[in-house]
Amino acid sequence: MDPSNLRRDAAQRALGDAFAHPVRRATPDRNLPVTVISYEQAGELKIGQVGIANLRVRDLDIAALAEEMRQRVVRAPKMFARAPVILDFGGLARLPSSAEAFELIAALREAGVLPIGLAYGSRENDALAIELGLPLLAKFRAQYERDILADAPPPAPPPAPATKSTMPTPAPAASADGEPGLMQVASVRSGQQVYAEQRDLTVVGAVGAAAEVMADGSIHVYGPLRGRALAGARGMETARIFCREFHAELVAIAGQYRVAEDFPREALGRAVQVYLDGGELQIKSLE
Repeated sequence: MDPSNLRRDAAQRALGDAFAHPVRRATPDRNLPVTVISYEQAGELKIGQVGIANLRVRDLDIAALAEEMRQRVVRAPKMFARAPVILDFGGLARLPSSAEAFELIAALREAGVLPIGLAYGSRENDALAIELGLPLLAKFRAQYERDILADAPPPAPPPAPATKSTMPTPAPAASADGEPGLMQVASVRSGQQVYAEQRDLTVVGAVGAAAEVMADGSIHVYGPLRGRALAGARGMETARIFCREFHAELVAIAGQYRVAEDFPREALGRAVQVYLDGGELQIKSLE
């Protein structure tokens, strides 16, 4: 046998032994217990991709933070009720004390969300995470705009050939009861949120990274979508998201969401629509 195969088999047996559970049983001829190695593990650990919200704390006003999160839960319970949240203290001039952090976590839990960790930061932040008994997650470090041009309204597209269809001219969509939709002419910058209550939302400019647009109805973005878009916030499953250039961090309809790591590669940078089909979130090109 190939020596390399022998070494590999030995390594696999050693690894299996490390996770195996000893099982005691009796031999057929003598009632003496012996130890037999079982290679079935009690638990299977997999590293998966999940959608977890990142709360970047800009002002350590615990009451205000709790009220803001409570309002989010009220507006979109399917999306935010008992949602896991990572706390990012990188925007503060000083790190909160452990007592302040415990108070904030308790207030956020009362508001309806579940803080589960801290975003990666300094050594002091690491020490605070240990005091709180929470993990430190580098993946959820706050995202910022890399290009200020992303916040500028996109230039008018050149006239398309007569044989090629184009997206319609922006117009505020109407809600089911006839109320005009909300028209956002300026771009939505990083850290900003725009919410269209009980109506559709139309954004003429861009939605920057770490920005959020939310509507109880559908969402139309005529510039690049780089942040988060949440349509059907109160459970309207027929709501849709339309955008001219798809680079989103997260999209959601009626509480069903997908994060950037789960987007189809062919949709990136394209004009797309997002909708629910049989309870599954679909992202399809409009081109």
